[in-house]
Amino acid sequence: MKHLLILALCLSAAPAMANRVFVTNEKGNDITVLDSATLDVIGTYPAGNRPRGITISPDGSELYVCASDDDLVRVFDPETMEETHTLPSGPDPELFVLHPSGNPLYIANEDDNLVTVVDVKTHQVLAEIPVGVEPEGMGVSPDGKVVINTSETTNMAHFIDSDSFEIFANVLVDSRPRFAEYNHDGSKLYVSSEIGGTVSVIDPATQQITHKIGFDIPGVLPEAIQPVGVRVTSDGKKVFVALGPANRVAVIDGETDEVRDYLLVGQRVWQMAFTPDEKFLFTTNGNSNDVSAIDVDAERVVKSIPVGQQPWGVVVAPN
Repeated sequence: MKHLLILALCLSAAPAMANRVFVTNEKGNDITVLDSATLDVIGTYPAGNRPRGITISPDGSELYVCASDDDLVRVFDPETMEETHTLPSGPDPELFVLHPSGNPLYIANEDDNLVTVVDVKTHQVLAEIPVGVEPEGMGVSPDGKVVINTSETTNMAHFIDSDSFEIFANVLVDSRPRFAEYNHDGSKLYVSSEIGGTVSVIDPATQQITHKIGFDIPGVLPEAIQPVGVRVTSDGKKVFVALGPANRVAVIDGETDEVRDYLLVGQRVWQMAFTPDEKFLFTTNGNSNDVSAIDVDAERVVKSIPVGQQPWGVVVAPN
């Protein structure tokens, strides 16, 4: 019994597992790396010209960055932050998404109205898929069978078969859709509309909008409420929406799709990422040059962390 008590005390005193948090700084042309346990900055590293979208391979071995003004994707070793190679992307890559298996990469090319599909192992372009005007957001279903692209000017979410690279459905949403995110069982798709000020909840099986989430923040003008990034907890019970110049993150009940709360963060909150254990949600705040760390269970901001110039994208390394 005594040994069991000592073991329990040791385990309870063990520090939380730290993960590296990678933040692209659009104007700084670099990446700031944070420690998810201490919430401190580890370092800052060059990342090419105008880095925006960022993601990491499922095994944590490769970090992918949209270098928008270089017209390519830069690939880094997350341990050393040394650039290992580049991938073709088409012009002005802004956002992308990896297949759940880690390959391929689906990249939105805003200037060419295309989604470029790239094999991350062979570095070859597998397909160029014509989509609507100004493609922006990218999402992928949990089973990897469907890729979503949102086109800002066409105001549509395009459903793409990941095997045939063909569009099989188009859903009209509100003005300037920016992001597409499935919940983790694939039963709901959330599409944010920046200018429309809403999030459309779509049934992926029927491609029908089942609900539209609106936002009303006391003291904030409606035109300042601009939904962009969306993240859903793995149990589907909480949905977080970054509301841009409203400087708030909305907390939404994932079962009823009703807004529960608004969390005050930095200025022009854009993208977000969970730690693997979903203890923290990190937000990039482009105009205040910082990152907000949100305690997911408590639904409160616990720290503001200064980073580089105009932070845009964020991803957290897997365990």
